[in-house]
Amino acid sequence: MPRPDPLLLVLDGNSLLHRAYHAGAGDGWVDDDGNPIWALRGLFGYMARAAAHLRPDAIVVGFDCPVDSARRVDYPPYKAHRPDKAEDLTAQLLAAPDLLRDAGVCVVVPPAYEADDVLASAAATARADGWRSVLMTSDRDAFALIDDATTVLRVRNGGFDEAVLIDAAALPALYGVHPWQYRDFAALRGDPSDNLHGVRRFGATTAAKLLTAFGTVEAAWEAGVDLIRDAVGAHAATTFTADGARDIVDRNRRLMAMRHDLPIPDLSGARLPLSMAVMRRALRARGINLGPSLWALTGGDPPTAPDADPTPEFRPWVFRGSLTARREPTPGQLSLF
Repeated sequence: MPRPDPLLLVLDGNSLLHRAYHAGAGDGWVDDDGNPIWALRGLFGYMARAAAHLRPDAIVVGFDCPVDSARRVDYPPYKAHRPDKAEDLTAQLLAAPDLLRDAGVCVVVPPAYEADDVLASAAATARADGWRSVLMTSDRDAFALIDDATTVLRVRNGGFDEAVLIDAAALPALYGVHPWQYRDFAALRGDPSDNLHGVRRFGATTAAKLLTAFGTVEAAWEAGVDLIRDAVGAHAATTFTADGARDIVDRNRRLMAMRHDLPIPDLSGARLPLSMAVMRRALRARGINLGPSLWALTGGDPPTAPDADPTPEFRPWVFRGSLTARREPTPGQLSLF
């Protein structure tokens, strides 16, 4: 039986560290100097658990540039509504790239761009090299990157146990659109978290109806108002064909587009296993103790007893639901297992 193509796991460091920060805020773990470490510990926990279940051949972690933003230069209101981050969150975001590097993990922080761009560029690099990739994030933007070689592991509320692995077969069942339509879908409905409003009267359902009928927004505009009205109703057809709608969609698509051409280190340098000694030394220097849960990252063997790993991050993979009300995994969720 031929071996499958090698697998690259790419983590959205910002989104996962944010999620770990809020999930562990009540614990308030700090190091001996009083510096916060719970989000850093949670990020390593996410990475270790994903590696234990996906068994990747290499790992890359991407982070937003903390200094400049090409998208904000393009459109100053981009993310401008967000309140300042808490100091203990900012401290851990700034510390994470160096901690990961010290632990031997391949990290990419692109000047002026974001972790999403690292995911897109890493997926393109993997595809060109004959690899598969799994993009681990809590953001939906990565759905636009799904193809026959690229899958998204989305971490949702409830943490890793509520994560879902979504491939090209699953996305239409979840949102009613294919991956190649997802950027149009997102542009129509907007993204309030990035301060990008969409076309009025276009939520997820109406956007999916339009794209189901016409394929793309350009094809819909070319079809004319009468056919648009048949697909989405009179009110939505009016707003979609009104002055300014094209500008909204074009702006959103431009800002939501992810770079596929950022430099990604040679994947040979991101290969697993990593050194257990190096990783534990880096973590312990920050007051973080993670033991057997690191086995998949460091080439060890899985724990042989349920209590062999004292860290709370490592528990069996359980699907407790999907993005819909289904009890079973959606199509393709288990395709990489």
